[in-house]
Amino acid sequence: MQNKIWLSSPHMGGNELQYIHEAFDANWVAPLGPNVDGFEKDLENFLHDEVKVAALSAGTAALHLALIECGVGYGDEVICQSMTFSASANPIAYQGAKPVFVDSEKDTWNMCPVALEEAIEDRISKGSKPKAIIVVHLYGMPAKMDEIIAIAKKYDIPLIEDAAEALGSEYKGKACGTFGRFGVLSFNGNKIITTSGGGALVCHSESDKQKIVFLSTQARDNAPHYQHSHIGYNYRMSNISAGIGRGQMEVLKDRVNARRKMHDFYVDAFQNIDGVEVLSEINSDYYSNHWLSAITVDERITGKSREDLRLAFLEDNIESRPLWKPMHMQPVFADAPYYGKEVAETLFERGLCLPSGSNLEEEDKQRIQNVIKKVFSK
Repeated sequence: MQNKIWLSSPHMGGNELQYIHEAFDANWVAPLGPNVDGFEKDLENFLHDEVKVAALSAGTAALHLALIECGVGYGDEVICQSMTFSASANPIAYQGAKPVFVDSEKDTWNMCPVALEEAIEDRISKGSKPKAIIVVHLYGMPAKMDEIIAIAKKYDIPLIEDAAEALGSEYKGKACGTFGRFGVLSFNGNKIITTSGGGALVCHSESDKQKIVFLSTQARDNAPHYQHSHIGYNYRMSNISAGIGRGQMEVLKDRVNARRKMHDFYVDAFQNIDGVEVLSEINSDYYSNHWLSAITVDERITGKSREDLRLAFLEDNIESRPLWKPMHMQPVFADAPYYGKEVAETLFERGLCLPSGSNLEEEDKQRIQNVIKKVFSK
């Protein structure tokens, strides 16, 4: 059996251990410490736009705290992109709120502005104005932010930007994660950089950041004894994890470039195969980190399905995965309202995520290329 080619494996830069050793030498093993402060500053400098960043234990934790700060509570409704991972929707349920799912558009595979406005107007007509909107930059591809921001402003609904997959992506030269009231980042092991597990919340003021830090450290009041006036959470990133993050930040631009080259590899690999489309930027306003390269396969044209390709990869010990199953199709959210058509459902039916790691070698690419030729030459 040949070595496994993973969908998106961690890729260390070399200096992560230096920051970890410094933490051990100074006995900064507990949460907080110089690495946390340094990692937050590194992220702020990378994102620009004078943002403030709070490093947390997971992207899910960041989204949960963003919903709390937007005033989402029991019985409220939150609009969420349906085509996404469950972590975009689960924190809505944490708050006892109800998700309202919205379809994608075909250009970016992200939230459809037309369906978004339809959902808002219908919920308002039913007496339940949504308390927040969660838009996702799927697989690193920026959403249609001008239209979505305009709709959020029109109805005065705070926008939360799930940029968990989009660190290094930009829309019109502005970093993804800096458009909304809050932006969510993830550093899970499969992301473009990792802290082994972790996330961050992007804020637009120091006061918002301090509120997030307060809630993420058990909401302890300023008193000599342990006193709490708010419900708090154990959501802060550890100094050790942040040390890994500092080393990863040193190579982030290289990682983005490598992922984008993998996308170009797939564009070349499929260019002469009718019925296969690679998710790509529609114009120069969009700059994707191409965290995951993804395709759709139209069996009516190719004579081969997404599953034919996936199983052929699997036979050669190459990992690939169907696109996220839309949230409105998930059993746990079966009763949630849904607005739109069948774009997300069609993407799920035809879509496949391909090996995209920044550490793939030329021999790995050749194996991938061979499987593609084998499947589509039949």
